[in-house]
Amino acid sequence: MYKIIDGKAHSKGLRQEIAEGVIEYKQRTGKDIGLAVVLVGNDGASQVYVRNKIKGCEEVGIKSFAYYLPAESSQDQVEELVKELAANDAVNGILVQLPLPKGLDEQKILSLIPVSKDVDGFCESNMGNLCMNRPCLVACTPNGVMKMLEREGIEIRGKNAVVVGRSNIVGKPMAMLLLNADATVTVCHSKTKNLKEICAGADILVAAIGRAKYITADMVKDGAVVIDVGMDRDENGKLCGDVDFENVKDKCSYITPVPGGVGPMTITMLLFNTLAAAKRSL
Repeated sequence: MYKIIDGKAHSKGLRQEIAEGVIEYKQRTGKDIGLAVVLVGNDGASQVYVRNKIKGCEEVGIKSFAYYLPAESSQDQVEELVKELAANDAVNGILVQLPLPKGLDEQKILSLIPVSKDVDGFCESNMGNLCMNRPCLVACTPNGVMKMLEREGIEIRGKNAVVVGRSNIVGKPMAMLLLNADATVTVCHSKTKNLKEICAGADILVAAIGRAKYITADMVKDGAVVIDVGMDRDENGKLCGDVDFENVKDKCSYITPVPGGVGPMTITMLLFNTLAAAKRSL
């Protein structure tokens, strides 16, 4: 019998812990914790994400600073804002909402965020420290996955873990986190041969490829832990993940649903990282 990993419940519990940490920080320092979010353009999905991040900040007591720039903003204008936020002591974390409008150099803009304020965990220094298993701010989605595994009491050490997807945002940091937790890790991608056989050997299978219901029952080992990071639409336009949930679930020991699995943890881990960044600045 499989068990659903309830991301909403885990997120709620973690936010309570974060809120307590924020109160303790304020009492200790007499200062607020601040998160700055920069949105360039009017992308609908990005606007929703930003609103949810601001709402999350309010919930745990973090002060949010939202900056909305028009889509036609120049490279210099965006860079200047990020530089100002980098120098602002009231801002503990900086997040530039991606994707940026065409014509803007995303990497150059992100490189202006100090490593100590990189609450997305995307900068080269944080990624490098993660690879070397040193303390750092970790990308929110994979870190959220690790928190769920930890809170469920799922053993990682010595297990065979397969990550399907190699993005800098999820796949690569996910693989590093699992490796640092003493799993034996295989990373698969679009050029991988024998993908079905590799996935079927996984004790822990993480799907992060952005293809609706791609992971089918014949790719899952009996008793496996299946983590679905995907957020897709099926043939009927219904929200679904990278895993064919209905046909896979009965083979699993644990599985995350979509929606309600990994998704709720992402913004929660952004709040977690902002609190961590503030503590490290002391």
